[in-house]
Amino acid sequence: MDEATVLHPRQAALITIDVQQDTLDGQPLEIPGTSAVLPNIGRLCQAFREARRPIVHVIRLYRADGTNAEPCRRELVLGETPVLRPHTPGRSLGPGLLQSDRLDLDDELLLSGGVQHLADNEVAIYKPRWGAFFSTPLDTHLRALDVDSVVFVGCNFPNCPRASIYEASERDYRIALVEDAVSGLYDRGSEEMANIGVRVEDTASILSAMREASAATA
Repeated sequence: MDEATVLHPRQAALITIDVQQDTLDGQPLEIPGTSAVLPNIGRLCQAFREARRPIVHVIRLYRADGTNAEPCRRELVLGETPVLRPHTPGRSLGPGLLQSDRLDLDDELLLSGGVQHLADNEVAIYKPRWGAFFSTPLDTHLRALDVDSVVFVGCNFPNCPRASIYEASERDYRIALVEDAVSGLYDRGSEEMANIGVRVEDTASILSAMREASAATA
């Protein structure tokens, strides 16, 4: 095992990517498999809370006029059906991710580049493009918390999770991708991640590591 890639649970943060209502089954931006992995993502969120480790929910918001959408999605965003639009239920985080259903996203704060505090050690951040680090406060937020390891879960591996993982690698974080807590992962993708030093783990192994971290801080 390469020591340089070993996760440090007591210096780890959980990063959820685009786990929003509109990406779930039957919704306007349905990503197959996202609803299926939602329970595992919820379990991981709870494990990180119990270990008192940071959680960052990275989300996407599309203005109704499409001005902040990727060029390839502007036609979709400008359609009659709202997609991840501010102030609509569809842009909310998936069920079971937060500790309280009464928590809601502060669209204006997020769109302005702010960090929304949702609970102790738990925040939301808006990303304007595929990668979670591109023009966002994510790296600054993690460095301030002395995080050196990041655990990625979420929606549609080929797009935003993969882009975010490469960005994390460029910043020398230790990285884990939870294979049964991310939609859209395929065999070659797992191999590609391993080839750049990403630990491809399952939910059970991360839960075990976080239980040990929780016990150590009790």
